[in-house]
Amino acid sequence: MLNKDQKIKRLIKLNDELENYFRNTIIPQLFVDSDLKLRKFTPPAMKQFTLKSDDVGKPILDIKDNFRFPSIVDDIQQVIECDEILEKEIQTTDYRWYQMNIIPYVVTKTKKTNGVIITFVEITARIKDLKNQEMLVSDHETLLDTISHDIKTPLTSLLLTTQQLKKASTDKSRSFLMLFGILENSIKKMQGIINELTDAGKQKNKYQAEEELLDFENILEDVRLTLAGTIMQSGAKIKSEINVSEILYSRRKLRSVVYNLVNNAIKFQSPHRKPEIFITTKRDKKFIIITVKDNGIGIDPSKQEAVFTKYVRIDKSVEGSGIGLYLVNEIVKNSGGKILLKSKLGEGSEFEVFLKTK
Repeated sequence: MLNKDQKIKRLIKLNDELENYFRNTIIPQLFVDSDLKLRKFTPPAMKQFTLKSDDVGKPILDIKDNFRFPSIVDDIQQVIECDEILEKEIQTTDYRWYQMNIIPYVVTKTKKTNGVIITFVEITARIKDLKNQEMLVSDHETLLDTISHDIKTPLTSLLLTTQQLKKASTDKSRSFLMLFGILENSIKKMQGIINELTDAGKQKNKYQAEEELLDFENILEDVRLTLAGTIMQSGAKIKSEINVSEILYSRRKLRSVVYNLVNNAIKFQSPHRKPEIFITTKRDKKFIIITVKDNGIGIDPSKQEAVFTKYVRIDKSVEGSGIGLYLVNEIVKNSGGKILLKSKLGEGSEFEVFLKTK
């Protein structure tokens, strides 16, 4: 049994070891107590998140602007209440990416969560690599889709026509039938190769679109940076009202949806005014709804259904492939969601994307 002096010495030793750990670790870490006050942070955290020594003891709500991820307070409260580790990717004000882990700090004696430890591991290089991979996968999928739809159908028609010609022909000579047999076999082989390519592509890419907990502000900022030149050239203004920040979805697919809708809103701008785009998120029953509204040229009611068809362009004078909205529609539908369009010719369009929640 330890006496009082021994207990004090032991506590001092443990505190010194903890202080030494916090001073020497190379990983940015924060300790926030159950009252949501910042109690400790490592030197790397001071550098990355512009924290100062006098921030210790302040409510995290008062210093959260240093972090550029507005949901951090909600995330901390969720971990304290649920007593479960939360992992997510976040981006800082200098556009660097981190894997953020919020771990409940449980007091051994009481078995109660007395705060959280937040760690940040930089993954900027990995995110850049992922984006490059996503572009390659997207191009690959587009190519496979083109092969599947635009080559497979004509081949089927060609095979049927060949078979009908064979039946209708009065020439039943051996050489004639042999030539038709070669033609039929060649078409069937081509069909087999196309089926193998598309099936192999589906198997290969089905693991590329894993769902993860995403921060919508980060996805939107990523799209802004990608379209920075286009935004500057057009004078477009993009405003947002984010009521739901966290979305469980494939990063590549969510980015593709937002990118295509924002890019279209700028491309199909009115010649009489600069583009203004308003983006919102909200929750509605089993869906998270992302709305992208613009003041562009609008879409004629007779063409509103057709814009989701591949290679359809509402304005031939605007450069593009006509595949953007088709891909958006396919992504959303395949994940159990839907997309709605409201538009007035000459006034603008509003796209509502319904993403199904788990």
